Amino acid sequence: MQLPIQPHIAAIVPYPPGKPMDELEREYGVTNAIKLASNENPWGPSPKAVAAIGAMLANLHRYPDGSSYSLTEAVARWMGSASDEIVLGNGSNEVIEFLVKAFVGTGDAVITSHPSFLMYQKFVQVRGGENVIVPLKEMRHDLEAISAAVTDRTRLIFIDNPNNPTGTLISREDFDRFLRSLPQSVIVVVDEAYVDFVDPAVRIDILGYIRQPEQIPAVVSLRTFSKAFGLAGLRVGFGVMHREVAALLHRVRQPFNINLPAQAGALAALDDLEHYQRTLSGTAEGRTWLSAEVAELGCTPYPSHTNFFLIDVQGDATKLYEAMLYKGVIVRSMKAYGYPDFIRITVGTMAENQRFVSALADCLRDLGYGRA
Repeated sequence: MQLPIQPHIAAIVPYPPGKPMDELEREYGVTNAIKLASNENPWGPSPKAVAAIGAMLANLHRYPDGSSYSLTEAVARWMGSASDEIVLGNGSNEVIEFLVKAFVGTGDAVITSHPSFLMYQKFVQVRGGENVIVPLKEMRHDLEAISAAVTDRTRLIFIDNPNNPTGTLISREDFDRFLRSLPQSVIVVVDEAYVDFVDPAVRIDILGYIRQPEQIPAVVSLRTFSKAFGLAGLRVGFGVMHREVAALLHRVRQPFNINLPAQAGALAALDDLEHYQRTLSGTAEGRTWLSAEVAELGCTPYPSHTNFFLIDVQGDATKLYEAMLYKGVIVRSMKAYGYPDFIRITVGTMAENQRFVSALADCLRDLGYGRA
């Protein structure tokens, strides 16, 4: 068999998913494994969302609302925007794909940082576009270098804020200065997947920039129900943008892209702010506790504005990752991201956090890292 594969498709490396817990337990002979590698919500979805999903199961023979009208209206109220400024996606990933489909063709350039979310670059490769990659500077987006990299071929700039995997945040002043340094012909996409965990006092007023596009490029915000709302398995995300940009994305959006249970679950989750607030407060408490415990073990935790953070383990992070698997604890080695001595962990429940610290202490001692 000879397949007519285009070179830019053949060059794509598939996205590396985290190790599933059932696979870990089978392969390593452990039980009750915990997963702190994928930045998931350890408290799970809202009970209201679970009930709403269950109520929809008898209607699975029907197509979902192709416009997701009720959910779009609810998201708009949540964001303080208009409904025609919202585009829903099968995860915020799909909104990224819409943006690339709508604005990027062969030879067009897209600027991203490294490390950041890998899917930005993969969607550009699929379209035959050019990825212009700007390294982080001291674990932060190098906004000056990104601005300097813009040419007349640049169509999109993707900036995850907070950044994944570092958890760092762009200040309001730096973002405003950056935005005003750019030509109006580009679109600045700010991926705010983790913004729910950020103190509102330091968040960027994205909606203000979206609604006042004069003298600045178009701005798009990406949001998700996967993190703070605990609905990662449903795959629901959305973009907030100027209505003219939204209208173009709807031209490349497939109908029925948000399935029936997903629409019901996300709508109910927005109606359970008590559960949402418990997630935010539990994350903040756990992050503070974990950082102190990790430092006591001789490692260096890095400040984060998210539900995860980086840890310098003072040794080969991949070896530590593998040792932790035998303890039934899944973390993420950052070697592939250019940080060979770092792991990234998700803030879990208190029981999960305690188990992580206990396993980490044992593995550090066995490997001779930290204060061993």
